[in-house]
Amino acid sequence: MADHSPDLSPRNPDWWRQAVIYQVYPRSFADADGDGLGDLRGVAQRLDHLAALGVDALWLSPFYPSELADGGYDVIDPRGVDERLGTLDDFDALVAEAHRLGLKVVVDIVPNHTSHLHPWFEEALRAGPGSAARERYVFRPGRGAHGELPPTDWQSVFGGSAWRRVPDGEWYLHLFAPEQPDLNWDNEEVRADFRTTLRFWSDRGVDGFRVDVAHGLAKDLTEPLRDVGGIGATGEQTLPLVAPGSHPYWDRDEVHEIYRDWRKIFDAYSPPRMAVAEAWVPGARRALYARPDELGQAFNFEYLEARWDAGELRDVITGSLATARAAGASATWVLSNHDVVRHASRLMLPPGTDPAAWLLADGAAPAVDTAAGLRRARAATLLMLALPGSAYLYQGEELGLPEVADLPAEVLQDPIWEQTGHVRKGRDGCRVPLPWTTTGPSYGFGPGASWLPQPASFAAYAVEAQTGVEGSTLELYRTALRLRRKLLAGETLIWTPDAPAGVLDFSRAEGWRSVTNLADGPVPLPPGEVLLSSAPLPEGRALPPDTTVWLA
Repeated sequence: MADHSPDLSPRNPDWWRQAVIYQVYPRSFADADGDGLGDLRGVAQRLDHLAALGVDALWLSPFYPSELADGGYDVIDPRGVDERLGTLDDFDALVAEAHRLGLKVVVDIVPNHTSHLHPWFEEALRAGPGSAARERYVFRPGRGAHGELPPTDWQSVFGGSAWRRVPDGEWYLHLFAPEQPDLNWDNEEVRADFRTTLRFWSDRGVDGFRVDVAHGLAKDLTEPLRDVGGIGATGEQTLPLVAPGSHPYWDRDEVHEIYRDWRKIFDAYSPPRMAVAEAWVPGARRALYARPDELGQAFNFEYLEARWDAGELRDVITGSLATARAAGASATWVLSNHDVVRHASRLMLPPGTDPAAWLLADGAAPAVDTAAGLRRARAATLLMLALPGSAYLYQGEELGLPEVADLPAEVLQDPIWEQTGHVRKGRDGCRVPLPWTTTGPSYGFGPGASWLPQPASFAAYAVEAQTGVEGSTLELYRTALRLRRKLLAGETLIWTPDAPAGVLDFSRAEGWRSVTNLADGPVPLPPGEVLLSSAPLPEGRALPPDTTVWLA
């Protein structure tokens, strides 16, 4: 069988179209200096793990100077490194080591907002109403007889009003935490500064960018500002019935002009810098961000949110491939990231279960079968890696890590916990530091303790515990990624027309096939040589439930 290993060299500008990209959340990956917080030197020292895993690139979540009001997404200096995580020299050394190992480097950028400790925002507070400094952000007088009411009913993603009043009486917009004031992208100074940021990291050898809240930059700031609608019983904002692209602050049509401007910068490098949008919008709207003259790729959250159901998954896969094809992009697939419950736990929640409610119950109601969850997670991963397009992995999923749902309230650091009045526990459970060894105060994460406590069960998931162990989740990932490089060709699939109910069965180029059984019982295994299976196969030609197999 021919080897179709992707060309990741500078000769290939499209290296990202079917790459496997591994997300590193630096504060939870590896701690080199022993302060309990992961750092860039820790990442650099563990890059051999990613090379051995077989991924094509790593994506670094924010490592910039930050108050950590939102896990690093409250950026004080977008062209610096948080001193707790290292220096620019450490960053340069990390990129050089990644490139030596054949790994591309993608960095997270945060264009929608800054930290409230950013020099610009501090200047805006000092300068007062009507100043040029305030024009970089979104400041407005309040409503009511004395300006005591927020300018609009807009709600923060993290809960409560999206407006915060300052001592001189004006209000500023923060669609996320109050420590994250939104930038005004109608301001040319904001646009110019961000062009500088893109060039700064590109010049340091970065191969691409993940764009945080890509659908939020453009806002309708014409006066009077528009209200959005009512607030639901659980605190969510009711979305208005408006034409696509005309919401006051989400997914506005004007945002695409910003990305067309960025594309000129990306294309000035050889190879061009890639980009992927985090845009929580429906498929047809998502395709706009992925156009070749914009970012080129966008995360497919419909796949992540799909139930473990053959019909629903097939519809999502078919629709996602069509959406990407219409944009001239490749599809993206992801099962876990730093913002959602890990899929080894999430896929076992009964249909209709709110993951936030499950977390609030410390994972006890409903109880989750961790062994069954891991079996389903392995099957889901093998299915994802068989699909055409790019696969994004989240650190620790190659170990089969479950969500740490029972973190005690006193250790929680996600702002969601406080902003929702302890109604939503937040995202700390998927950010618990990785276990590298079976012993030690933080299972090899660092020489001391870790910033979030790890459960004792993490020892069994450690890299040390799984390396070289036949059938382990880590070895499954390594084998799957090695095979994927050899098998991958083309960006299409062909569904098998006579597949049994509850089975996802499709063929790829070069004569290989992926079959996933989502039914309640075993189904006949199609003919062909078994290349890899997510779970042991019984005697005879049967495929057990919650199992994916690759066939030649």
